[in-house]
Amino acid sequence: MDLLNTLVDKGLRRELPTRDEALAVLATTDDELLDVVAAAGRVRRQWFGRRVKLNYLVNLKSGLCPEDCSYCSQRLGSNADILKYTWLKPEEASQAAAAGVAGGAKRVCLVASGRGPTDRDVDRVSRTIEAIKSENEDVEVCACLGLLSDGQADRLRTAGADAYNHNLNTSEGTYGEITTTHTYQDRVDTVQQAQAAGLSACSGLIAGMGESDADLVDVVFSLRELDPDSVPVNFLIPFEGTPLGKEWNLTPQRALRILAMVRFVCPDVEVRLAGGREVHLRTLQPLALHLANSIFLGDYLTSEGQAGAADLEMIADAGFEVEGADTVTLPEHRAHVAAAGGCGSPGGGCGSHDAEDTAAQGAQGCGPCGSADQPAGPAEEPATAADARTDLVAVRRRGAGTDLAPNA
Repeated sequence: MDLLNTLVDKGLRRELPTRDEALAVLATTDDELLDVVAAAGRVRRQWFGRRVKLNYLVNLKSGLCPEDCSYCSQRLGSNADILKYTWLKPEEASQAAAAGVAGGAKRVCLVASGRGPTDRDVDRVSRTIEAIKSENEDVEVCACLGLLSDGQADRLRTAGADAYNHNLNTSEGTYGEITTTHTYQDRVDTVQQAQAAGLSACSGLIAGMGESDADLVDVVFSLRELDPDSVPVNFLIPFEGTPLGKEWNLTPQRALRILAMVRFVCPDVEVRLAGGREVHLRTLQPLALHLANSIFLGDYLTSEGQAGAADLEMIADAGFEVEGADTVTLPEHRAHVAAAGGCGSPGGGCGSHDAEDTAAQGAQGCGPCGSADQPAGPAEEPATAADARTDLVAVRRRGAGTDLAPNA
């Protein structure tokens, strides 16, 4: 296909596709799916080889959130039967993180429900970061605490945080239909605060909330402009007891097309296969490794994931390898910019590299946060609730905040 050849050429040069090209990826047919995966896989291998980065979630505070995000099982008014607990102690969080590190996780993501942290909360999380780093000095720590106030990103950075996650989730035009207690711009501002503090920015999306193809392209293009180092792609897990509890809009094929589109638009960014992969990709999960270079290991915030051992077997069987702690995840040009103060800092950023620069470097190989508990396009019939594997939606009952061992 001429479209795919064009997109591969642009991806290898880190050149932004057109909106029409991105929309065309989502409109491809199932007969063309393997061609789409192969093309996007070439771009993935150019910048990340066959490495897969493992990430591990630790839910520091679960449930009881005052925000009304429609997709979230921890939202205000949620009737989802999830675990609810207040802040884990630093030693408890460190113990939970150790399970992920033992399973091969290179990054630990510390998540807390709520609108955003108080200064006392930042102190608490800072102590947790220090406890984790004292036991595993090489592990990356990403905080995910909601909307940040002035100075809080700097304090997290000083405490040893390496990154901050805050997802855009959906397009600016439809954001008000998903959440009313904060704005899309609030989220953008928080990501930019993290970047300004020198934290590696992590920001992504949730697919399957009833959005159009245009909405998906809008949010991914916005992410390209915001220029985070990591883009998690979540697929909605429709939790009973939430407003989106009956939104079963994804097929495995559509999920792969979405991942391919994200890879073409953000070619040299850590694209992370996040919440909902087990529910929506199911047996096609190994194909997604040709598109995403990063996954979450084990369980999510309030839902159970695939067993960590099964994740490792899947990676090996698909011909990929787990990325080691001594390997820099990002390509050299991005890692250099990030080290200088964040890839999204003024004057930097992957999306702004010019053609000569990209050609020269082409041989070197983009709760209120990371809510990993989470429509079909015109080229296919939408999935229906009758087709959905609702038996795969399992509420988390193990790991941090419980008496049962974590699934890592």
